[in-house]
Amino acid sequence: MPDKNKTNQPLDPSRRNLLKGAGLLGTVLAGNASGVLAQQTVDTTPQTIPVREALETLTAAEAETLEAIVDRILPSDENGPGAREARAAHYIDCSLAADNLTSRELYLIGLSALDEYSVKQHGSRFHLLDSAVQDAVLTAVQADQVPGFRPSGAGFFGMVRNHTIDGTFCDPYYGGNRGFVGWDMLRYPGVRVAVSETDVAMGAGLAPNHQSAYDLPAFTKTIVNGNGGGNHGN
Repeated sequence: MPDKNKTNQPLDPSRRNLLKGAGLLGTVLAGNASGVLAQQTVDTTPQTIPVREALETLTAAEAETLEAIVDRILPSDENGPGAREARAAHYIDCSLAADNLTSRELYLIGLSALDEYSVKQHGSRFHLLDSAVQDAVLTAVQADQVPGFRPSGAGFFGMVRNHTIDGTFCDPYYGGNRGFVGWDMLRYPGVRVAVSETDVAMGAGLAPNHQSAYDLPAFTKTIVNGNGGGNHGN
């Protein structure tokens, strides 16, 4: 969860302030399953969102609300695509059937409470509201001014914010960071087995290889017990 001192700060849905305020480099290295970061892209044109994959845990209504939340936490802007384009919500949906299974009920309660409040106060579900109104609603959630959350609105927002960061900057194998937009945002040149002195000298200027760690032989996915029981990296 975010630092308690930051949890109740007003929502600032800007790329620069999210990266700075989250201490993002340390968060991504310590928090997401791949433990990797990213490289800046030259093309900053916002990308078209593809057809949504089948949902694993969320309902269609929950997914619509969650998509809108992650879009306000890290929106696309003149610098490039954001959490929606990176499929952070898709990552969260997949994670709720796996590593974040214990958070499923908190999402069910929180997304429902957010929509109920939005309808009561503004006449529409959250994802249909204007972005400025969405920001105001999320600020109220952060300040624990919206009822119905467990254990609190601030706790719910902090959880979703952390998962949005994970989904935007994780290895694409886990369902987020579509097209490596997250890694590009952080100017991470990509996963490499070996790095030459020349590569090190180039630093962030090194051309991105846009390759998942699981594309490398050392992390080849294998079938557990040979019975199709699940894929895991070696």
